[in-house]
Amino acid sequence: MARRSEGQTRLDDAARAGWLYYVAGRTQDEIAAAMGISRQSAQRLVSLSVAEKLIKVRLDHPIAACMELAEALKDKFGLKQVEVVPSDGGGDSATVGVAEAGAAELERWLKQSEPLIIGMGTGRTLRAVIDQLSPMECPQHKIVSLTGNISPDGSAAYFNVIFSMADAVKAPHFPMPLPVLVSSRAERDLLRSQPLVAPTIELGSKADVTFVGIGHMGLDAPLLLDGFLKRPEMEALLGTGATGEICGWVFGADGNLLDDPVNERVASISIPSRESSTVIGLARGRRKHAAIRAAVVGGHVNGLITDEETAHYLLKTTAAP
Repeated sequence: MARRSEGQTRLDDAARAGWLYYVAGRTQDEIAAAMGISRQSAQRLVSLSVAEKLIKVRLDHPIAACMELAEALKDKFGLKQVEVVPSDGGGDSATVGVAEAGAAELERWLKQSEPLIIGMGTGRTLRAVIDQLSPMECPQHKIVSLTGNISPDGSAAYFNVIFSMADAVKAPHFPMPLPVLVSSRAERDLLRSQPLVAPTIELGSKADVTFVGIGHMGLDAPLLLDGFLKRPEMEALLGTGATGEICGWVFGADGNLLDDPVNERVASISIPSRESSTVIGLARGRRKHAAIRAAVVGGHVNGLITDEETAHYLLKTTAAP
């Protein structure tokens, strides 16, 4: 996947600033706070949106309709932040758009001078996000993996992003030297208490921002395809109403974690508190609609990056089951 050009990224930022100023009626100080930039940068972006003719009577950029959808989702579900990208129509599993928006959001956090703890989940979408990252030097931040980086066969998990991200941004990183799923709760507790693991768990619980993929449940789900679950286990989970998962934690349509032995075997760090951390879920596609809704309704995420089609689906559903 080609990296986003710097010019296109700046136009997207200008479109965002222009929409916030001319449509949402935000002040330049409010725009600066929302975008994590200085007031002077916000002023320049608003001016650029006019100079590039993005602003006429309305915002002449596809992001305008997307931002209206994002505001509606924030209001309906009480989310801290939402990014909606145009649906690309390129297939149900394509991550184009969401990956680019995810990379832009991650870069905004990485560019902050204040030291941050950044938690990272795993999966295909996050792998695509990291592929989009621009190289940078971020020694002030700490990157921590929420999930194990060992596959069932003992090899490195292919879609664990901690190492490739750390290489791209040159930041200290803390992998989780465990499988995603272990054989029992007793084994999980034993492994988590090991001296090399416990500090990573503690660090992950204090993450300032967390990026996670939202997975669906089914016979084509990543947990099954990647060998973490066997088919009978997946079928049993589906029989109990499993709808989605984040970092291996399986939940039902109401967003509640299932009372199931599989969840007792998850070695991943618990999702950081949404009271103190921004937890951004990234997902799109019809097969994930139910899982995304459950993740939002269940409060597993307080931020969302998705596409127009998914946004329309979420807005048509009730806010609570």
